[in-house]
Amino acid sequence: MAVEPEGTPCWADAMFSDVEGAKSFYGDVLGWTFGEASTEFGNYTEAYANGKAVAAVVPPMPGAEEQSAWCLYLSSPDVMATAARIRDNGGEVLMEPMEVGDFGSMLLARDPSGVVFGVWQAGRHEGFEAKAMPGAYCWAEVFTREPEKSDAFFPAVFPYTAQQMEIEEEEMDFRLFNIDKQPVLGRMKMTGEFPPEVPPYINVYFTVEDCDAAVAKATERGGVLRFGPMDTPFGRFAALSDPQGALFSVIDITTTKGEMPKLTDVS
Repeated sequence: MAVEPEGTPCWADAMFSDVEGAKSFYGDVLGWTFGEASTEFGNYTEAYANGKAVAAVVPPMPGAEEQSAWCLYLSSPDVMATAARIRDNGGEVLMEPMEVGDFGSMLLARDPSGVVFGVWQAGRHEGFEAKAMPGAYCWAEVFTREPEKSDAFFPAVFPYTAQQMEIEEEEMDFRLFNIDKQPVLGRMKMTGEFPPEVPPYINVYFTVEDCDAAVAKATERGGVLRFGPMDTPFGRFAALSDPQGALFSVIDITTTKGEMPKLTDVS
């Protein structure tokens, strides 16, 4: 696949203290197979759906045994320039730009509302080899308690235009970030339904053939159903956490219901 336009989600990975447990869980729920662990790069292990690279799992670095979480990487032609824009717009660079062999360069950052994300400048590794097919990445949303901060930050760092979704539920506040009029990332305001200990995060959606079957398999394997399954105009989806606490969603994009919501351009 060609290198994605700047700001496009291009890769996802997660740290797990029990990598073998994570491989077993996601192998069952999403049908992933796994490559050899790359000892040179901290036992980084790629996951494949139907032979295509779709994500990776990795053990934590010594002394960094944090809560497991999925990290979404946004494409950049120049991670150094992106790092400067992150700082200039109130964000924090958590891991300075670094080269990962000849695969590419990366950084980790946090937006002003506390959302952690990655940035990837492609080298030999260009990112997802497949999207929106069973087992592959499909979509992602920034979940934040301070949407005004994220709404100012992301379009200042990446070439996004924004649209607000007109939704009847008053407490629901949802925005789309677009590149060339194509939606690439969502932003959802976290309501009081989220326990205070859940930090802001990016929710990554993986495609499945059958949402209910994926939920059943995930909960059988020790995952927790957080929301859904629910029918939407975009597909039938459910939010889950895996046995190690990493939040993610599954979506069957072939099962859609309802009218597409109205969108209003945000200047």
